[in-house]
Amino acid sequence: MAARIVYTDLDGTMVGPRGSFWHTAARDLTADPAAALLDLHRAGIPLVLVSGRTFEQVVEAARIFAADGAIAELGATVAWDAGRNVHRLRGDFPEGFGDRTPMAAMAELGIVEELIAAHPGELEWHAPWHTTHDTDALLRGRVDPMAVDAWLAERGAGWLTLKDNGAIPATSRMSLDPDPAPPRVYHLMPRGISKGAAIAWDLERRGIAAADAVAIGDSVSDLEMAPAVGRLWITANGAGVDGMTDRIAAVPNATVTDGAMGEGWAQAVRAGL
Repeated sequence: MAARIVYTDLDGTMVGPRGSFWHTAARDLTADPAAALLDLHRAGIPLVLVSGRTFEQVVEAARIFAADGAIAELGATVAWDAGRNVHRLRGDFPEGFGDRTPMAAMAELGIVEELIAAHPGELEWHAPWHTTHDTDALLRGRVDPMAVDAWLAERGAGWLTLKDNGAIPATSRMSLDPDPAPPRVYHLMPRGISKGAAIAWDLERRGIAAADAVAIGDSVSDLEMAPAVGRLWITANGAGVDGMTDRIAAVPNATVTDGAMGEGWAQAVRAGL
């Protein structure tokens, strides 16, 4: 399908190992993603970055890649005009917390510390990147998000949900138990906030139909973009994760790229031109 706008995840999708735009998943140098990005800009098709990163980080990345907009913290914040205009999604965040941020509410409840204590060696803060998030508690580890959601509901915090945002390499800075499976990044955040909900809001603002939009991602949380767009691409590195094959098969407008990370991203971009 020809696209009028492209929404893309960053880490593990548009950028590869260590956040590089110039390396393949195998760490070989490539200019293919950059060439595809240039083709996209020359075609006059807007690019919007959609990430779990903070507002400041995504807006800065949007400047670097000449993107037309930025969606941060897994859909919590939609920004345009170089970050000068911002819309924040609340989802199911209770009104009783007033003007406090979801992170402030979670700190007041002590819910994150309690959750980590309930999963020793399996869950920890995604330090040091967690410190600047307002809407979500950024965690890493190896847990079952559905089991965590049930645990939250039992404690009267069912307005929260744990979202899987993909695998990351294990490093010496982590204190997780040894395991051959790579740790994953999780976002503990209010229900009703998602990349898909943010895209739907942004498309309405722009006056563009969902059928004319393309999204590209690599993780479970990126599958939530599917209902908001005409076509969703999942890069091959994300499709190979346990459980993703069945999840992707259940999404009628999802397609897996041939290549991983930037190479797959370039394929998806060119398919939308």
